[in-house]
Amino acid sequence: MANEHFLPPVAPYDTGTLAVDEPHVLYWEQVGQPDGEPILFLHGGPGAGSTETDRRFFDADHFRVVLFDQRGCGRSTPIGEITANTIDDLVRDIERLRQELGIDTWHVFGGSWGSTLALYYAQAHPAVVRSLILRGIWMMRDEEIDWWLYKVRFIYPETWREFAEHIPIEERGDLLGAYRRRLDSADPTAAMAAARAWSVYEGSCCTLLPNPEFTEHFENDDVAWAVARLEAHYFATAELGNRLLDGVEAIRHIPTHVVHGRYDIICPVKNALDLQAEWPEATYEIVPDAGHSSHEPGITKALIAATNRVRDHGVP
Repeated sequence: MANEHFLPPVAPYDTGTLAVDEPHVLYWEQVGQPDGEPILFLHGGPGAGSTETDRRFFDADHFRVVLFDQRGCGRSTPIGEITANTIDDLVRDIERLRQELGIDTWHVFGGSWGSTLALYYAQAHPAVVRSLILRGIWMMRDEEIDWWLYKVRFIYPETWREFAEHIPIEERGDLLGAYRRRLDSADPTAAMAAARAWSVYEGSCCTLLPNPEFTEHFENDDVAWAVARLEAHYFATAELGNRLLDGVEAIRHIPTHVVHGRYDIICPVKNALDLQAEWPEATYEIVPDAGHSSHEPGITKALIAATNRVRDHGVP
């Protein structure tokens, strides 16, 4: 599906790496203007990494955009590593990167898992967050994980069947545990096959209409390995419960705009409405003709409109 809403391609003016806890080394880049208004991009997954397209949500003549690949994914190393990989580790990484780059305060933009991380980071460090732009709300609650693992079958039964049938029938009562065992297998062929089944399942559910080009990205071995390993790891260990909803009071004052696709199968729109019930001061935009992906035209248009409002008015 063509998407004419993206801003023009742009190359980074600065790139680097940041060694954090062993064995992790993070890749980061800056796009736009060195003296521009700073805004941080937080990618999804966990494990998806940032891409060239992610640079195109921001006016490069105005912003100083910081993108980085979280532990274990993208151009960070080692790929798929789950050791020393928790949400608190990622928050410390963000703060260290902010300080390394000499940024006092910044706007934060995050979608899907990036919305989880943005909310968690803002609640931990509200004084350094100027505003939030969030897309596809995901709060890592048990009901959301159960939806992803099992209840998607009510919408995409064929896609879910392929995901589930990678696991023997006697193990399907605990798909997460079964996939984790295979992803941790000493047999690299079996581990990669499980990673690809997990990743393709996710990619196939991301868009309202079939998008083979988008899904193909999730078939890449490195992408599949990072997405499957890190998502399964975080699903099993993050244990956020209602923490992000309970923590809204710490960030209630931060100007925030939420964009969510009406037909988001990965992160149901109920997630955004649950957040709205706790945080009515934020603004909410339900895109009527979109699913989950930020590459859907309606989502892209809404997100760029939000960053343009930050450019023009300082708030989204």
